[in-house]
Amino acid sequence: MSRVTTTTSGVSEALLPHLRRARDHIDRRYAAELDLAGLAAVAGVSKYHFARSFEAAYGETPIRYLTRRRIERAQDLLRSANLTVTEICMAVGFSSLGSFSTRFSALVGESPTQYRDRWAATGGPRIPGCYLFMMGVVPSTSPGRSASSEKPGRRSPA
Repeated sequence: MSRVTTTTSGVSEALLPHLRRARDHIDRRYAAELDLAGLAAVAGVSKYHFARSFEAAYGETPIRYLTRRRIERAQDLLRSANLTVTEICMAVGFSSLGSFSTRFSALVGESPTQYRDRWAATGGPRIPGCYLFMMGVVPSTSPGRSASSEKPGRRSPA
């Protein structure tokens, strides 16, 4: 008879590597559209078991963790990049500027613009947005936007 060992949080030790895999997946792909079912599939368990186990192991739900990681990345970009708040919002995976601003304010305690302005007052150099797009640090396209640089009414050669 095999014995199942559990951690102090009540999560089985055998499940922890699967939860870590899902957490690492969130860390690597925070800007993508991630949902609970997809994250549970990465961990190899049902979405309900995944949500309960993730929260027990890490102290927050998977979606709350994803949101926090997105906000942390947005803070990095607001401090260092010469991008608009809307560009940063889309670059970190939010689809709505309103929900981004609301979540940012709730977690950080000030609006994204106030945060950027406070850091800009320190006078640190800022990375040009075009460089970030060119190097792939920030994706240059979002759903519904074309990657093409052609002007309206002009056709590219076939």
